[in-house]
Amino acid sequence: MAFESNNFNVVRKTKLPKSELSVECNIACQMAKILTVSTVATVVSSEVLNGSINYAGNIDVRIVYMTEDGEIGSVSSACPFTSKFEGDYITSGQKAIISVKVIDSQIENVGTDSVRLVCNVEQSGVLISNQEIHSIQSNDPDVCTKTEEIEVIRFVGEATETAEVKSELLVREPIKKLILTESQALIKGVESGVNFVSVTGEVVTRILYLTENDKFETGYVYEGFKEEIELEGATRDSQVEAYAFVKCDSTVTDIEESDKGLKIALTIPVVFAVKAYEKASVTVIKDLYSVNNEIKVSTESFDMSVVCPMELVEGKIDGTLTLDDNQPRVDKIMFVGGNNVVVSNSYIKDGEIVIEGIASTSVVYLNDELGTFNSVQIDVPFVITDKFNHENIEGILNVDAVVCDVDVVVKKGREFYYDAKVKATVNYCHPEVSGVITNAEALETYPEKDYGMELIFARLGQDSWEIAKEAHIREEQLILQNPEILFPLQEDKNLVLFYQKQAN
Repeated sequence: MAFESNNFNVVRKTKLPKSELSVECNIACQMAKILTVSTVATVVSSEVLNGSINYAGNIDVRIVYMTEDGEIGSVSSACPFTSKFEGDYITSGQKAIISVKVIDSQIENVGTDSVRLVCNVEQSGVLISNQEIHSIQSNDPDVCTKTEEIEVIRFVGEATETAEVKSELLVREPIKKLILTESQALIKGVESGVNFVSVTGEVVTRILYLTENDKFETGYVYEGFKEEIELEGATRDSQVEAYAFVKCDSTVTDIEESDKGLKIALTIPVVFAVKAYEKASVTVIKDLYSVNNEIKVSTESFDMSVVCPMELVEGKIDGTLTLDDNQPRVDKIMFVGGNNVVVSNSYIKDGEIVIEGIASTSVVYLNDELGTFNSVQIDVPFVITDKFNHENIEGILNVDAVVCDVDVVVKKGREFYYDAKVKATVNYCHPEVSGVITNAEALETYPEKDYGMELIFARLGQDSWEIAKEAHIREEQLILQNPEILFPLQEDKNLVLFYQKQAN
């Protein structure tokens, strides 16, 4: 009795353990007072080996400061770091989606020519692999098989590409100094074509500058993009997911003249990473038996990850902060900076997706009595919800969020009111469990039938396969010898079987 392999692959996503690490950033700059700090962590490269995932990243740090002479300046620095994930479940050939974010940062030292910033970085991610599922097939004439088509999902491949997004802000007043630009990439849609993936979205840029009249101005620029990334093996039916981040340290900013006045022109490099998955039909044996032997059948269950279409969630966040009594009162808000958002938790509940996090910004304000610039950080916890078409709470959610249109006003000189918008891209997958026959082994041979006819009792609801399996005959023989019977049976029935006796 011969059985052959009929193996196939399915994709499986596994969460990487969440952990934290400390990264020290040393930034060369002469400053007397730090006003705002913004930090963005990104993964630059990664390598999956047997037992570990090693990766390199950058923390982009942007600081607005005041000098001893009272001048406002800014400095940007890319702080490199490395880290890893370790585990026996990690093997070479797998792919990884690694997420890093700065949870908080502390200024530990401000020297005469440098500043030391310690960032608490959270690392997490997802491991992607095609798992081989063992299955069998048989062409043995003595083995009867019942097959079915099952739908499986496989990982096709990934691709990474960097593209430049051009953006500009028109200004009416002469610019004395460009202080700060903060850009974030948001994916709004992703589609698959033949050997490519199309990604659409926008780059949100906040620009802070000082006019010739010593007035701080802030502007938001929303620049849409549509990029096609080559990905061999992708089809129009592929399910795809995409991730994007801005290479902040490579952003180029210029002040140019235009027909309408001055403009701040930006060239923003955006890194796109796309992954594609495909659905396929596989024919497997659902049930089997032998007309000559007892068979020991082994089955195993397996799970695969079902990748769902990307979704976009938007919401408003607001909050207040009251100054301590020992802090100078607010006479005028000069500007805000260091706008950050950290998603701390996301889950599915009652048909909705819930995204929890903290938005933060630093407010720089003037106190007339002391004649000083002062800075205070506002941290606003938020919860946004939206309808979600998936009920499987055991799925894996990957949420990337940006905050924009930040506005802060002061009330009664001591209370700040914070208002902003948050937009989040949600990539989601959930497990689906199925099972297949993985092995069959011939056991004892059935005794030879020494009679020419047999009457068998069949029960209500049984179909021809079940009856033939119990009788150890081929299904075609049962149907041919009982042509007047309809299956499945509508009532208990006695069926007649005829056998051809072998001559001695």
